[in-house]
Amino acid sequence: MNIHDIPFGVTDWSAIPKTVHPGETGTAFWQTCQFGPIRVRMVEYTPNYLADHCCVKGHILLCIEGELLTELQDGRVFTLRPGMSYQVSDQGEPHRSRTVTGAKLFIVD
Repeated sequence: MNIHDIPFGVTDWSAIPKTVHPGETGTAFWQTCQFGPIRVRMVEYTPNYLADHCCVKGHILLCIEGELLTELQDGRVFTLRPGMSYQVSDQGEPHRSRTVTGAKLFIVD
């Protein structure tokens, strides 16, 4: 990630509209800000959310609320609880999100 040409700014997430992204089950609600090539999101997953695809995009992800299960394509599963994060590179391990209880995440990619 190369961060440049972004002036100092404050984001009021309560003012950012949510977009709806259905999963295989459940729904994801995204609030998205774009800063040049860097996308920053607050994402909320409803209970029983399961992503409809494996992702190969790189992310830095912080779990704010709830519990997130991240399944790697090789079968490994990682559980994130509030205050835990993960990072993965572009074209790194394909991964898919799911949650039983719901989760709120802060994601930079």
